[in-house]
Amino acid sequence: MSDVSVALLGILILVILFLLEMPVSFAMLTVGFSGIWLIQGRAQAFNVLAFDLWEQFSSYGLSVIPFFILMGNIAFRCGVTDDLFRTAYVWVGRVKGGMAVTTIMAATAFGAICGSTTATCATVGTIALPSMKRYGYSDALSTGSVAAGGTLGPMVPPSVVLIVIGLLYNLSIAKLFIAAIPASLILSGCFISTVLFVCWAKPTMGPAATERSTWTQRLKALGGVIETLILFVFVIGGMYAGWFTPTEGGAMGSFGAIVIGLVRRKLTWQKLRLASIDTIKTSAMVMLIVASAVVMGRFLTVAYLPATLADWVRNLAVSRFWILLIVIIVYIVGGMFTDPLGFLTVTLPVFFPLAESLGYDAIWFSILLCVLTVFGAISPPVGVNLYVVKGLRPDVPIATITKGALLFAPAFVLTIALLIVFPQIVTAIVSG
Repeated sequence: MSDVSVALLGILILVILFLLEMPVSFAMLTVGFSGIWLIQGRAQAFNVLAFDLWEQFSSYGLSVIPFFILMGNIAFRCGVTDDLFRTAYVWVGRVKGGMAVTTIMAATAFGAICGSTTATCATVGTIALPSMKRYGYSDALSTGSVAAGGTLGPMVPPSVVLIVIGLLYNLSIAKLFIAAIPASLILSGCFISTVLFVCWAKPTMGPAATERSTWTQRLKALGGVIETLILFVFVIGGMYAGWFTPTEGGAMGSFGAIVIGLVRRKLTWQKLRLASIDTIKTSAMVMLIVASAVVMGRFLTVAYLPATLADWVRNLAVSRFWILLIVIIVYIVGGMFTDPLGFLTVTLPVFFPLAESLGYDAIWFSILLCVLTVFGAISPPVGVNLYVVKGLRPDVPIATITKGALLFAPAFVLTIALLIVFPQIVTAIVSG
């Protein structure tokens, strides 16, 4: 059996392990270690475990993950999300579908301090779903807007997905974060446009709120988002200006979130303890996925699968656009049946070198992969946000939640199309 055949067999086994619901990190570590053993021998396989895993877990760059996750957890515990939702509602609550628009806007704002899709979905949904039910919104639109809004968590920087890509391929995390800002705003705008169109076509799905807000109330409500805006601009702007590294930016963001909690007098020792526990759990999961992806990537590399695929593609008599379209379809389909972040880390060693060999900009391709990855969070049958929303609204059938979430699928398609047709959306802001 050739080395490439071993790699393809390993990928097949990996898919089977995913379907058997084996944790993504353990599945990648098992397949990667076994594959290296088959190709290079037992000694080299254990050397990879000894040196590569240690190198990853002791990496300074990896410390950026817990800091940004801690920042989001502290902000959540201190009630920042309540203020974000209240502010958005005061401004757009009177519009048809205004509550769903409010949900998208609140998710966008919360994404600026939380890089997790499930955390954003659960946090915003906890507040938004009861409100939309009270105002007579259809179950499909209310649950769908929460599920789709949750995907903005990993899109708006700081993004766990972009951190993983940056760590695996030595890309500037600060540049990835800056490049993600226009893309995430486009996706958020497409979500809002979807809500407005749906409620225009069928007003009963999202009736307007009856309360009328005065300009005094609107301006006063903006005070609830000032701290979040300052924290976002300080952390992301400071990284872009070179004041501190991404890890230092995460630390400053966590410190800023603590200061906000203390100023608001909402941060207690109990809340800090709970935020720390959640941070440890999430960080351990993400770090283990990153380390396991390195082992899996080493296996595919020693099997020459990326190089073989790149050579094969270069010899095809088709343009690079059609190859990119195939890659996009693979990620959309893969996100439907596996954990999106896990699927991303598995496929990166294959498709990232391929994209670079075709001349695509690494930062631009990373942002495109981020959009495709978060799309998987609402793609049935495995879309994680669908089940998060189901947990928040157990009375709503999963079919209804899925139908509502798929209302936003065209928004993803439009965003992807805009990034392909106008790559300057990403590249101009980084190069400038």
